Amino acid sequence: MEHALKARGKRQLKRAVYAGSFDPVTNGHLWMIREAVELFDELIVAVGVNPDKHCTFSAEQRVALLREVTAGFSKLRVEVFENQFLVNYAQSVGANYIVRGIRTASDYEYERTMRYINSDLHPDITTLFLLPPREYAEVSSTMVKGLIGPRGWEGVIRQYLPEPVYRKMLEMYSPQ
Repeated sequence: MEHALKARGKRQLKRAVYAGSFDPVTNGHLWMIREAVELFDELIVAVGVNPDKHCTFSAEQRVALLREVTAGFSKLRVEVFENQFLVNYAQSVGANYIVRGIRTASDYEYERTMRYINSDLHPDITTLFLLPPREYAEVSSTMVKGLIGPRGWEGVIRQYLPEPVYRKMLEMYSPQ
């Protein structure tokens, strides 16, 4: 079908969703975003809201931080989604791809299972896995938050966060 559309001079827009909690957004997330923006005509960075998960930042704060650190990307928009399966959200925004990052073997096992479930629900949406380079393979929001507290934490987390996010973390956690 894609070939038929191209033959008639029309090409289907390649739209992808990259979703996460982004609490906080890390340099690893930004690597994923940079890669995905190059692969697709449009990338939707979707901030997931899970009422069972305690977040450091509100959904609005996470969206604002993501918009700030991705302001230079013209083919990107940041949205919030909640109380629905990611694949259903992707379908609702007309995305034909879901982008997921694989850092570890346990990530792979989980994401592989989700890929098959998503395919059962919407076989027309393809899940694409990206493997970050070594410097981002261990970086996660949970890891960064776990480093906060001991003396010198400010210098340790700096390397893992975009500057605006780093400043916001200092604002939140540094003694006044």
